[in-house]
Amino acid sequence: MLFSSAAFLYSFLPLTIAVYFLMPRRLKNAALLLMSLIFYAWGEPRYVVLMVLSITQGYIFARLIGKSRGTKKAKAYLIISLVLSLGMLGVFKYANFFAESFAAVFGLKIAALNIALPIGISFYTFQLISYVIDVYRADVEPQRDYIAFAAYISMFPQLIAGPIVRYSDIEAELTARAYGADKAAYGADKAAYGARRFILGLGKKVLIANVLAELVNAFKASGEKSTLFYWVYAAAYMLHVYFDFSGYSDMAIGLGAIFGFTFPESFNYPYIAASITEFWRRWHMSLSSWFRDYVYIPLGGSRVKKPRALLNIATVWMLTGLWHGADWNFVMWGIMFAALLIAEKTLLLGFIKKHRAIGHIYTLFFVMLCFIMFDASGVKEGFETIAALFGANAADNTEALYYLRSYTVPLTVAAFGATPWPKRIKAKLEATRIGGAIMAIAEPVALAALLCVCTAYLIDGSFNPFLYFRF
Repeated sequence: MLFSSAAFLYSFLPLTIAVYFLMPRRLKNAALLLMSLIFYAWGEPRYVVLMVLSITQGYIFARLIGKSRGTKKAKAYLIISLVLSLGMLGVFKYANFFAESFAAVFGLKIAALNIALPIGISFYTFQLISYVIDVYRADVEPQRDYIAFAAYISMFPQLIAGPIVRYSDIEAELTARAYGADKAAYGADKAAYGARRFILGLGKKVLIANVLAELVNAFKASGEKSTLFYWVYAAAYMLHVYFDFSGYSDMAIGLGAIFGFTFPESFNYPYIAASITEFWRRWHMSLSSWFRDYVYIPLGGSRVKKPRALLNIATVWMLTGLWHGADWNFVMWGIMFAALLIAEKTLLLGFIKKHRAIGHIYTLFFVMLCFIMFDASGVKEGFETIAALFGANAADNTEALYYLRSYTVPLTVAAFGATPWPKRIKAKLEATRIGGAIMAIAEPVALAALLCVCTAYLIDGSFNPFLYFRF
């Protein structure tokens, strides 16, 4: 079930909110757990068992680690839990990939394993791993309440598309969370803020990301791909993947706020970055920080000798690529970013910092190339598409110009919306007396209209792509 679906918006979500807020405070975690399991079982009932098993082993071994800290037993419990978590992820997400790769290298014929990928397994596995490691490090205490812990891992707002929520992020809120006014943090009632954030995310997904996905699909279906059409596709896909992913993150953060939780931000206008290093401080921040804290730093980070530090970067980014999808184009996507980050650390960063405008153009250009590889069906196709951007393609530009004219408005809106300017304009309006009064009336009306328009789009059409089935 997608957040951007009529079934979720007008059936599951209202029912969940009603059940949740009608329950007494001591039963709210149980209500959230129940509705989260129903949400997950809606599309994949058999994999609910897998998630419950993962939750249970994480709960048990974290308790055991907490009781035996400072002993060899604690380390053994940690290793067992990590092996179980990574083993489940490896079997269900990577078994097909490794089997096919092995067969291709050695020229063997291996029957397809056809193991279906449970949606969201990468997200909840990483949450489990971070939790047991944090307990082992004594950064957090093990959760004694199984229901509260299970609600944290299975929480449907962030289950299928993130952000990756660490236990420490919401530890206190699992037992005591505020639902009322918190203007210091949100500028409004927390639930009202959550509803606003959710609707804005829905608009980003339905009205921008889905529309740009139509342009991307039109390019892929075309038999007349001119060089111009390749550039239009590359720009459209780069904007599409941002609005799709950040839209889902906004919806997740908004839903979390409605239920009293504060989820970490995942996106901070990444396309205004002036280096690849800065880009990854702004893009999918919950994932980047996870790999930094649980892979990069344990490997030695930048504290080791330079060759080892560069190898650490390469290792982390190969794993980051593999996390996004079990295919070689994702590995290559990670390698490409690793090469760019290494080049910046060794050669480019000083120059880029002095010439931010050049750095901005350079960043957008190479991010665009990397996302072409991300979208490709294989490494070969990815490099062929990149090469086509610079090739003298004989195809006529008629089709490319047609789609460029047809999608001028959504492309322009997306490019502007990917910057902080809409937020800045809103803040300037609200800072004036008249502007603040107007915004107080206009904003709820605009949000209601946005919800209605999104609903009309969802009911009228069936095109609602889901990027995260590979995660």
